[in-house]
Amino acid sequence: MSKSVGRVEAALREARLGVRIVELGDCRTAEDAAAACDCGLDQIVKSILFADDAGGLALFLTAGGNRVDPDRASALAGRALGRADAGAVRAATGFAIGGVPPLGHLTPVPAWWDPRLSKFDEVWAAAGTPRHVFAAPPGELLRATGAKPAAFTA
Repeated sequence: MSKSVGRVEAALREARLGVRIVELGDCRTAEDAAAACDCGLDQIVKSILFADDAGGLALFLTAGGNRVDPDRASALAGRALGRADAGAVRAATGFAIGGVPPLGHLTPVPAWWDPRLSKFDEVWAAAGTPRHVFAAPPGELLRATGAKPAAFTA
């Protein structure tokens, strides 16, 4: 097992989420993940990170078919945000883009939750690599992440 998947597994245990990480084929898009998980596109939790000019990050957990609106994201964070680059994402979270989970990051990152995710009985999220995912009830995942539900999608 990779260190990244192990760190997610530990975070899931710590959060008392009794879920199992599964390995799929390489899933580089939310569409790929939905097909591999045999679920709807919006049941995929995308972990989208934005950065401010000082390098501070903000995490937006959004449904697979939604896009984060940068202006709404900036308003919620209280500062101007733009897409975070791969180096900043890895430095703060310990994960590469494409496998960033909603929890288990190296450093705390403020997070917001797309209310669309709460419409399902189960959602699927990355578990540290583009090949690993886990399914969880959205309410339990929301609790575990400490994210704030908010309208930030386009």
